[in-house]
Amino acid sequence: QSLTRLDPTVLYLEASRRHLFPDPSTNSSMATPSSPPPPPPSPPVNLWVVLTESKRIINAHSRHFLALSVLFLLPLCFSITVYPSVFRLIADQSAASHNSVSLLRAVFRDDQPPPADADTTTVVLLLIAYVVVVTVFNLLAIGSIAYSVFQGFYGRPVKLISAVKSSCTSFFPLLATLISSNFIVFGILLILGFAAFVSTRLIQLILPDLEIDYASPYFRSISMVVMLIWIAIVIKLSVNWILAWVVVVVESAWGLTPLKRSNSLIKGMKSVSLSLIFFFAVTQSILVWISSVAASAQIDDDDKGNGETGKLWTNAFFVLQIVITSAFLTILTLYNLAANTVMYMYCKAVHGELAWEIAEEFAREYVSLPFDDGKAPHLVSVAYNNVP
Repeated sequence: QSLTRLDPTVLYLEASRRHLFPDPSTNSSMATPSSPPPPPPSPPVNLWVVLTESKRIINAHSRHFLALSVLFLLPLCFSITVYPSVFRLIADQSAASHNSVSLLRAVFRDDQPPPADADTTTVVLLLIAYVVVVTVFNLLAIGSIAYSVFQGFYGRPVKLISAVKSSCTSFFPLLATLISSNFIVFGILLILGFAAFVSTRLIQLILPDLEIDYASPYFRSISMVVMLIWIAIVIKLSVNWILAWVVVVVESAWGLTPLKRSNSLIKGMKSVSLSLIFFFAVTQSILVWISSVAASAQIDDDDKGNGETGKLWTNAFFVLQIVITSAFLTILTLYNLAANTVMYMYCKAVHGELAWEIAEEFAREYVSLPFDDGKAPHLVSVAYNNVP
């Protein structure tokens, strides 16, 4: 339908006023047959709604998000998929070298200590490189994809150069926010560990005859309780901080500010946040676990066959499962980042912030929101029943 040249802000506010504050003098019997039927009630925001909106945005700019996935997500997911296999190969080679050194020492009766294990250094360097690569590409992907989804939501031009520029400008704010969140998470773990240590000391002072060894069931039980409490706290913080990375990109904040902002926006939508985290965590973990099990089976078969693990990379099945796992993991990660951005928009709508932004956007120029192939205008409606 063509838009009139009336002020869209006035139209929007007038429609909102009539919907929220209807005239009590009006009666349903006074409605003429030609009057349009009332709009259907808006569906509640849930996991399916968020994923559907994310799919529409990605399909509207499929080539753009494909380019971003190849640039940032594919190296990230390939590293996550390959790292367990590389670690297993290095561990097996380290065990083989240890056996060779022990055999030589037994033959020549050498009482000198063995040389320093170079494979340990290799494993540590590999772990550091893995963490750096995963962190860098993850932050770059967040900066570019969150920016693109946010721009596509308002129907603004989505360009690859602008997305890459956003990933670069948002990298250090995202890194500062990541460091702040990890500092809080591990600080809580240290506090819980210190509390458990003080508790064990108090128990030993009260009961001097009771000896608590590190291998005793009492110590293991206390450690298990501490870990369960810490995991529960981490899950709660993850639910509250799910929008922090989008806030960094969209609102140009960093550090503790995005964490507080996310905690404020997520009120009334925590069940959706938990379902998002659970869905993507389970699917991605299962995918990586299946890939790791398949790679371990291939390594075991290769060891039994000729004892040379270096030929594993020439195995067609091993290479194929690495490629397939990386591709599916890339798709899941793309939808995860897009869903977080869509979730951010819905949370702003629930708190009444999105309506004014859309009104201002339409007041400047008439823009269609490209959620579907037809580039038809798309309205975001949410149910306010679950908001306290």
